[in-house]
Amino acid sequence: MVACFMVSLDLGRRITGWGFALFVASSICWISGALMSGDEALWTQNIVLFGINVFGVYRYLIRKRPPHDAD
Repeated sequence: MVACFMVSLDLGRRITGWGFALFVASSICWISGALMSGDEALWTQNIVLFGINVFGVYRYLIRKRPPHDAD
């Protein structure tokens, strides 16, 4: 819920990126729990969410250029 709040506030690239980093950590926890309990649907869903969240971390924390270059 904290990550959702951080992303939804849209207070800048750094805060949004750290929100996505929290989502990544959450996805890892859900994948681990699902693998331990044998819940295939849950770990499959969270692997997809993990990929989306890693892209968010890349986009907001790692990539240096703005999303749309203004000429």
